[in-house]
Amino acid sequence: MKFNKYHEAFEVLNRYFCPKIVLLMMKNKELTVDPRAKGLIFDIDGTISDTMPIHLIAYQQTASEYGFEISSELFYSMSGIPAFQTSVLLKEKFRKDFDPQEFADKKESNFLKNIHLASPILPIIKIIREYSGKLPMACGTGGTRYYAMKTLELAGVRSHFEHVVTAEDVVNHKPHPDTFLKAAELIGVAPEFCQVFEDSKLGIQAAETAGMIATDITPYLQN
Repeated sequence: MKFNKYHEAFEVLNRYFCPKIVLLMMKNKELTVDPRAKGLIFDIDGTISDTMPIHLIAYQQTASEYGFEISSELFYSMSGIPAFQTSVLLKEKFRKDFDPQEFADKKESNFLKNIHLASPILPIIKIIREYSGKLPMACGTGGTRYYAMKTLELAGVRSHFEHVVTAEDVVNHKPHPDTFLKAAELIGVAPEFCQVFEDSKLGIQAAETAGMIATDITPYLQN
C-alpha cells in the first residue's frame, strides 16, 4: 500500500505521533471538574485516548477497498457514531453496494493494527486519577466494548472504571442522550449532577440533551 494514497491521513499521523503527547494549554485555562459535579462521565476516543487520527486512517483504508474516499471533514462530522451505523451512512452517501457489517468489521481490523500508536490525553488522565475513588465515574462511548476496553487498557486507566457504556448497551447512540443517561444510572448520580467530558459535537449534543454539565475538551488541547 502506498502512503501517498492516504497522504492526508498520514500527515495527521505524523503530526500527532512523531513523537507527540496531547498536552494541556497552560496560557489561559486549565481543564477542571465543575464544582456542581457529583459524578464524572468520559467519552473514550478523542477524550481519554488520542485515537481519532487512527480511526480516520482505518476508515480511509477501508473505503479505498470499496472504491470511494472519505475526507477528514466527513469523518469528524460523524465522530461518536458507532462503526456499523457509520458504514450504513457511508453506503447511502456514496451509493455503494456493500454489506455495512462487513465494512465495519474491516474498518475495526484496520484500526486495531495501529491502536498501539494512540497516546493518552494527559489532562483527562490527570482528572481520572485525581478523582478515582472520590467521585463515581463511568465511560460512555459509541465504540464496541472490545475496542473500548482495549483503549482504556492502553491508556492505563482501565482499573478506574467499573462502568463502561458502549455501542452494544443502547439502541439510540450519540447525539441521542441514551449513552450518557445509562452511564448516570449505573453510577447512581442524577443527570444534572453529571459532568461529561467530550471531544465531538455529537457527544456534546448528547450530554446537553441529557441535561448534564457538558465539557468540550478541545479548547484545552494543543496540537
